[in-house]
Amino acid sequence: MNKNKMDVKIETQKGSMDEWPEPIVRVQSLAESNLSSLPDRYIKPASLRPTTTEDAPAATNIPIIDLEGLFSEEGLSDDVIMARISEACRGWGFFQVVNHGVKPELMDAARENWREFFHLPVNAKETYSNSPRTYEGYGSRLGVEKGASLDWSDYYFLHLLPHHLKDFNKWPSFPPTIREVIDEYGEELVKLSGRIMRVLSTNLGLKEDKFQEAFGGENIGACLRVNYYPKCPRPELALGLSPHSDPGGMTILLPDDQVFGLQVRKDDTWITVKPHPHAFIVNIGDQIQILSNSTYKSVEHRVIVNSDKERVSLAFFYNPKSDIPIQPLQELVSTHNPPLYPPMTFDQYRLFIRTQGPQGKSHVESHISPR
Repeated sequence: MNKNKMDVKIETQKGSMDEWPEPIVRVQSLAESNLSSLPDRYIKPASLRPTTTEDAPAATNIPIIDLEGLFSEEGLSDDVIMARISEACRGWGFFQVVNHGVKPELMDAARENWREFFHLPVNAKETYSNSPRTYEGYGSRLGVEKGASLDWSDYYFLHLLPHHLKDFNKWPSFPPTIREVIDEYGEELVKLSGRIMRVLSTNLGLKEDKFQEAFGGENIGACLRVNYYPKCPRPELALGLSPHSDPGGMTILLPDDQVFGLQVRKDDTWITVKPHPHAFIVNIGDQIQILSNSTYKSVEHRVIVNSDKERVSLAFFYNPKSDIPIQPLQELVSTHNPPLYPPMTFDQYRLFIRTQGPQGKSHVESHISPR
């Protein structure tokens, strides 16, 4: 049996997952040291640096979809909203949602609690330092390749589901309200994700619970990565997060309400997302691209930084149960539309990004079945 490129890379990196390959440097510490230049490790190759010449016109934005009236006691409704979501999933892989059912006050409290946490001195956060085995806790890099180019960001990663992985002792204890707020926030986003999953299934002509069943029913995974992008002395040379598609199922992002930073690739152009007030940004992950046999697309995105303002965002990941093989749904394949991807569990799949770091769309593209 031939192994694809992803299998080979995973096997060669498994032994290096217990610790980072070199001492961790907190980006916050670098930013607070009043650097006049950027350390070499954070300078991106010229081809990856953000430039103004490739940007889309200022008026361009990802679709903004009002969900009000979409869900009722009888189930799904409103064909117009359904059609807009379908179009966004097929053409963009990204869209914003408003009137989504999550209280604005909770969204603001979640973001500001995390901002307070990241404003703590670096030493106060080191007790939560993470390792590449689970990534859970306070971190400053993705991938375990020694000498790799680094992104200008720190982050905090934690589990919300399944319940046996949810450990409040691994969550910050300051500010005093952070655990309570994030617990409620996580519960609300699990509910919202379930609603959107029903829409994604129905729009493909499937039973509305088909995607949810393929993810493991109630036994799904959910986690949160909070991103902190400090001020950067040379933002034109760096990235807060390198280009990648999300390896999981679906991502719901709470962006910074004051500072733009997320860019989405559309037709070889980087589009800066302009967040609508109290909107969430939803994007399709690789697992849904695989389930839909590439009808829905996960899309490359990145984060730019600036020299004047810090930025905080919360990325909620809604993922399949980690040990279920994910492959194109039988209802969506035929002799004329054969399955593009072989079965692979999410546990196996996510090892790729955890070892290699962000690598554009190469994760899902290297998983395509050989013809």
